[in-house]
Amino acid sequence: MKKIRLAALPLAGTAAMLAGCSGDQPRRPNVIIIYADDIGYGDLSCNGTAAVSTPNVDSLAENGIRFTNSHTTSSVSTPSRYGLLTGQYPWRKEGTGIATGDAGMIIRPEQYTIADMFRDAGYATGAVGKWHLGLGDRTGTQDWNGTVTPALADIGFDYSYIMAATGDRVPCVFIENGKVDGLDPSDPIYVSYKEPFEGEPLAKDHPELLRIHPSQGHDQAIVNGIPRIGYMKGGGSALWRDEDIADSITVKAIEFISRHKDEPFFLYLGTNDIHVPRVPHERFAGRSGMGPRGDALLSFDETVGRVMAVIDELGLDDNTLVILSSDNGPVVDDGYQDQAWELLGDHRPWGDFRGGKYSAFEAGTRVPMIVHWGDMFDGVVSDALFSHIDIFASLASLAGAEIPEGAAPDSRNALDVLVGKDGTGRDYVIEQNVNSTLSVLDSEGWKYISPSDAPAIEFYTKMELGNSRKEQLYNVSSSKYEKDNCIEEFPSKAEELRKILEKETAGSKAL
Repeated sequence: MKKIRLAALPLAGTAAMLAGCSGDQPRRPNVIIIYADDIGYGDLSCNGTAAVSTPNVDSLAENGIRFTNSHTTSSVSTPSRYGLLTGQYPWRKEGTGIATGDAGMIIRPEQYTIADMFRDAGYATGAVGKWHLGLGDRTGTQDWNGTVTPALADIGFDYSYIMAATGDRVPCVFIENGKVDGLDPSDPIYVSYKEPFEGEPLAKDHPELLRIHPSQGHDQAIVNGIPRIGYMKGGGSALWRDEDIADSITVKAIEFISRHKDEPFFLYLGTNDIHVPRVPHERFAGRSGMGPRGDALLSFDETVGRVMAVIDELGLDDNTLVILSSDNGPVVDDGYQDQAWELLGDHRPWGDFRGGKYSAFEAGTRVPMIVHWGDMFDGVVSDALFSHIDIFASLASLAGAEIPEGAAPDSRNALDVLVGKDGTGRDYVIEQNVNSTLSVLDSEGWKYISPSDAPAIEFYTKMELGNSRKEQLYNVSSSKYEKDNCIEEFPSKAEELRKILEKETAGSKAL
């Protein structure tokens, strides 16, 4: 790939990029956010791995900006998605932890979202794929056999075709505009996260019914021969086939794009790949040589390619901004016996960093990110420090939209970073792990992790969580990354970063 560092790239001003073809009227580019699930910084070939090839993602990077220092707000899914869509740090609000499949809506209708912003700016808005932010008013009260309300239409999305939570959690159905897709009224759905349903076999009792076995947990309902979290019965005609999830999501995304090709649109596309259970379509099975986890990476890459092909075929490429990233860092064994560790070989999903999904260490929140906008960029590599919390305000600036007072309180306009004009980015980013341990990373690569009584190692995944009763300080920009805690050597730097955290978290009731 042709690599051009931002300092060497002659870039036009942002205003010039947004100028339309007629007069000075600004054009309103389409926006697509492709949000992968559990894909680590080192999982994509454009970031240096030789173990797996992701040519469609590589093509975006070759004709876009590849970010080396982009961060989610959290190292797990629900809070990181909350931060992206609301512009509010998830640790400021109670109840933003990993959601069950029957959780009530975590983003409430009264909250102003990125979809509200785009809709107010005259965009058609859509959400397709993984949701995992709750549905309905309260946990366990959803009407799965009627219309689930409130739903995504109440927080700014004109259209939605989503998985309620994740592939390993019930209900295992797609929900289109608040209604279960393909449901037969004579075979209603029942969902519980408290008690099993009489007569329904459970994975823990009937391993002979399983085609994939759990390594931990995931021993409740059985759907398609796969053990899940939670209990479910009924809804046979609406159940997804796991091998077809990626295709179903991709088709609905393409339909949304085609339907709105003549007007500005915003699409939030959350892929199921590469979250567990990893059951890629038969055309990918065995192709990667790294088992289902590697095969799921190939599936993700095809989704990217199919979406971009339609954008090109419809003549929308020059007027469509695409942001590709992941919700958190990687995990290898996340609850199923899929030989992910045995077949990993020399592949390092976390790249050169420490930790991964769930962790306060760098690989928990440092994720791959690529921005593509027609032929505007040519293999640019940006080292700018960027947080997904700023996507909201940055895209509001792009759309020429006003954010109401009090909305997106933590999001800052970093559009110049997204379009390559600013190669420095934020002074610091704040990150959160699964135990709500907070850390702060500054633009010089210094990282401070606050003390915590939570476990140092996640029992099942064996992931380093980055928790310690002692304060931790690392220089992530050095070749040692987070190997040696140097807080005693640089106490003044630790104090500086500690004060940043104290200032940012002052008055936060959720902590």
